[in-house]
Amino acid sequence: MFKAFRAVLVVALAVTISLMSTAQGQTTDLCVVFDIGGRGDLSFNDMGAKGAQEAADANGLTVVEVQSNSEADYLPNLRTLSRGGTCVIIVAVGFLLTDAIVAVAGEFPDQNYAIVDGFVPDVDNVQSVLFQEQDGSALVGALAASINSRVAPEGSAGGAGIVLGIEIPVLWKFECGYKAGVRWVDNGEDNSVFDISSGAADRSTPIPFVYTGSFSDPALGQSAGEAQLAQGTQIIYNVAGAVGRGMITAVANAGRALGRETGPPFAIGVDADQDWVEGGGFVVASMMKRVDTGVAAAAQSAVDGTFQGGLSFLGLAEGGISVSTPEDFDTFLQFGIDAGEINADDRDVLFGRHTGLRELFRDEFVHVAELQALIEDGTVTVPNAQDQETIDACRAALD
Repeated sequence: MFKAFRAVLVVALAVTISLMSTAQGQTTDLCVVFDIGGRGDLSFNDMGAKGAQEAADANGLTVVEVQSNSEADYLPNLRTLSRGGTCVIIVAVGFLLTDAIVAVAGEFPDQNYAIVDGFVPDVDNVQSVLFQEQDGSALVGALAASINSRVAPEGSAGGAGIVLGIEIPVLWKFECGYKAGVRWVDNGEDNSVFDISSGAADRSTPIPFVYTGSFSDPALGQSAGEAQLAQGTQIIYNVAGAVGRGMITAVANAGRALGRETGPPFAIGVDADQDWVEGGGFVVASMMKRVDTGVAAAAQSAVDGTFQGGLSFLGLAEGGISVSTPEDFDTFLQFGIDAGEINADDRDVLFGRHTGLRELFRDEFVHVAELQALIEDGTVTVPNAQDQETIDACRAALD
């Protein structure tokens, strides 16, 4: 579970250290509170921990991690750290901590806070670390449509599905961006599909999608994945944290039932590089939401004295969003080994499967590069669905 990056202290010890350091007038800690998805997801939360550890190592700080076992823990966890007085910054990882961050920031106005995915625009001591998820999702949507058209059985439309967690505004950005990327390929790379007021002409690729209502139950993801595969879906995008790990298992099980070590069917990972999951042959790529980059940047600004409250958006140009590369695969393969999920002796075999897929789908990845260039130069603006009206319009135009 990212053992190479962990510096976990139990809350009681953290409070003791905090009180000692406060007496000396020092801020020695970089403090992180996780949501109920928790550490060990090898995705969103672990990426946040990775960024915190990197910033701490660069600045001689100690990482203090606090796990939330339920939503009721958010505010007490944040208050405990805030009262200690040793945190140069307290980072809340996850949208679900938004209300608790707003409350505690008012109670401790001299403490700097950052929240990943929480929209807190007007609080001076809270920096909202936000990402242009719609852009990265459009890229993997284009990839999914391209791969689906190649691997779908003759006489079948196949499908480019998506399994999501709790239905919250930040996930609408993933959903709408992904669907737009799929329709961009369906319509011969016609940029007009990104104008959801006009609708997409060709909707030949089915896009089944489901909100599971959880980020922490892999069994829900496995059931959702199995249901989409039963409809003929050939590739499914994980937007559900640990729930999505279950979906990836469903994809791998379906492939192995056909005697395959690699897909089809395929999955697309999320947040971290999940390309190694289930043996390196079934997750063809991951939409990397660089939570580590966002956390590290927020922490560094607190250390440097340049911290500012408000909204901080990270996209393709800022390195906050990317599609996984073979280099990412190699790095995260080591994380999987450290977590005990991969046998180190299997490393070369898994890497070989992954590079084989990248070579097999070289032409399909061209769509990713083409669309990324259009987004970065402003030719294409991917819909940013963060309210009910926009997601409704997106579904009407693209489903």
